[in-house]
Amino acid sequence: MLTRRAFIHSTAVAGAAVMSGVSRVQAATYDLLIKGGRVIDPIRRFDGARDVGIAGGRITAVEANIAASEAATTIDATGKLVVPGLVDIHTHARSKEMPSICLSNGVTSLVDAGSEGVDRIEEIVATAKGAPNRVRILLNIARTGILPDGELNDISRVDVEAAQKVIARHQGLIVGVKARLSRTVAGKNDLEALRRAQAITGPMKLPVMIHMGDTVSPLPAILALLKPGDIVTHMYAPPPHGIFDESGRVLPEVIAARKRGVWFDIGNGRIAHISWAVAELGQKQKFLPDTISSDWTDAARTDQVFDFPNVLSKFLLLGMPLDQVIAMGTTNAARVVPGFGELGTLRVGGRADVAVLELRDGEFEFVDNYSTKRMGRQKLFATTAAFGGKRI
Repeated sequence: MLTRRAFIHSTAVAGAAVMSGVSRVQAATYDLLIKGGRVIDPIRRFDGARDVGIAGGRITAVEANIAASEAATTIDATGKLVVPGLVDIHTHARSKEMPSICLSNGVTSLVDAGSEGVDRIEEIVATAKGAPNRVRILLNIARTGILPDGELNDISRVDVEAAQKVIARHQGLIVGVKARLSRTVAGKNDLEALRRAQAITGPMKLPVMIHMGDTVSPLPAILALLKPGDIVTHMYAPPPHGIFDESGRVLPEVIAARKRGVWFDIGNGRIAHISWAVAELGQKQKFLPDTISSDWTDAARTDQVFDFPNVLSKFLLLGMPLDQVIAMGTTNAARVVPGFGELGTLRVGGRADVAVLELRDGEFEFVDNYSTKRMGRQKLFATTAAFGGKRI
């Protein structure tokens, strides 16, 4: 049984210990410390061992040997890659849970690329506003959004004025428009649909993303209607009307489009968007993607795409250097999307969006859109992430 004196003494000691713990938390230099990892920051061309300190939602230090005692929370990234939060510019994150799934795969910022048009855009807007990561939207130029039998086969579905009003109402969330131009979607309306897309975006200074491959019109005619900042997705789509001429050389119009500021994106997807042969032909001629994206859907979670790190890993299999692959899924992707310019870097002062990835060695199976299997020796896996400085 405690005496009165012993009770008072034990209470004082316990109180001092509690106050000591409080003072340590209050005195912490960093809210979060990611320690011991291999930091890859493409925008600074940095690749080396560093610790990353985060405070107030910003990166405040990228240094060697920051003491764990300086942080309220520490992530041990030993043996792992520490990269900017992944940026996937082509997804179809329609349901409320899909952005969370993307975040669990290291994707801190994503774009829903034209799932819905004017008629149902509020559903995607609600998903974006409620997401635990950063979600932006490309408005489908057809007011119906994606239709199984092709939303642009009836060109009257493109209402320029209605689209502009919706974009203005959701300024900052809707960052451009999407036009699917393949023959099953647009038929002979592909060029007129693109003209209307430009009529929507031109006055608003926003980009158009076009879905290329198997179009009625040849690709040079389509590219002629694109402006700097527009995006061509599914760039490694097989013929007809891909980026190569009949002899297998990159079309001069494709090269000219890139020179005037048109971006070329992968958009892995599941149906006739990429084959190993076309990707290798592009790599052989050094016509590489500006950005890698997944074209991720609910169905793709279990078929061909799986997750964004898996798509990035396919380009390691194709022989692309790791730092280049990371750049295409972070720094480059951030440059393409209006409002994302501050993202895609781990520089001090930047937003604390970070992905911690593991690059595993082994035997890993990958497939293209034609179920052609190839075995790779390395694969990226997301292990944790931070969004706005908060650990996920």
